[in-house]
Amino acid sequence: LTRFEADAMTIAGVDATSRTLYVIASPDEPTRRYLYAADLRTGAMRRVTPAGQPGTHEYTVSPDGRWALHTWSSADTPPRSELVSLPDHRTVRVLVDDARLLARASALRQNPVTFTRVELPDGVVLDASIIRPSDFDERQQYPVLVFVYAEPGATTVTDEWSTRASLHRAIADAGYLVVSLDTQGTPVPRGRAWRKAIHGAQGDLTARQQAEGLRALAASRPWIDLSRVAIYGASGGATATLNALFRYPELYTVGIALSPVPDRRLYDTIYEERYLGLPQEHPDDYQRASPIEFAAGLRGRLLLVHGTADDNVHIQGTEQLIDRLIALGKDVDQQIYPGRTHNLSERGGTTVHLWRQIGRYLTEHLPAGPRPR
Repeated sequence: LTRFEADAMTIAGVDATSRTLYVIASPDEPTRRYLYAADLRTGAMRRVTPAGQPGTHEYTVSPDGRWALHTWSSADTPPRSELVSLPDHRTVRVLVDDARLLARASALRQNPVTFTRVELPDGVVLDASIIRPSDFDERQQYPVLVFVYAEPGATTVTDEWSTRASLHRAIADAGYLVVSLDTQGTPVPRGRAWRKAIHGAQGDLTARQQAEGLRALAASRPWIDLSRVAIYGASGGATATLNALFRYPELYTVGIALSPVPDRRLYDTIYEERYLGLPQEHPDDYQRASPIEFAAGLRGRLLLVHGTADDNVHIQGTEQLIDRLIALGKDVDQQIYPGRTHNLSERGGTTVHLWRQIGRYLTEHLPAGPRPR
């Protein structure tokens, strides 16, 4: 139905009268999202989102296909919502355009999110983002905090407004480079082979590409200090954090893992069997994907964070990893949140406390600030 060399990410709506299918796609800019229209009679494709608005566009198309609720944002621009007519994309009414928020957000543009691409030794190209300190000096070298997810459920290198990016700007202003890379298997519009590359290779592929991607990034940017690298993530990103810290200890010296899956055999069958197959048929794949099997590689500092009421990623996995590290004689730090779920957000003060712990651990074990090259 969508006859063009690109991924149709989602269906936004259908105009049955004109036989038009609206989809979200981005053929040339994987970090962004736009609205496209497919003529169901001819297969012709055309972009509906106007040029000059780079970023992420979301649409809810009316049942008759004549209208759409449209929200647009970028990494440096807060969301703007409006009612538009289709197919001409004419603004009928602005719904949300907070001038006060835009004015306050303008201060954040002193350290905008920079998007780039890096090529790995095997020719695979990854999207990457970098946030620098507001007083960045390219004559100096800066420590790096890598934010990772690297699972099929979500991307991190996306040109859209997010609260997390604002927190990352604060970390950058403390004297860090905040870097993120989307490795193969993430839902990036780069084709079928990209998405399926992770099948049977979780852990191996992600850790290797994250390490190779960071090194490739630093190869052309001498202000990245590879002797000072921390990595953190939540859920699948915490699992990726453990795999990176355990498998590439010469590169990553500090890790912060929020609600990780240390042993893939303990997580949801509907998820793990989709990407690793049946455990009784592929035991080696499950073993290679589980960071607990590589815990002996830990040489740096590790903070494990988990909620005792996590009903998505059960805390037993973190408990087993702590037990394994104790048996190996490895130091490990822990922050347990009683009664909190996978979101680590319930009850008063939790979010502020969590980020205070992240900031404290980072600055204690990977001091901020530039050094002369």
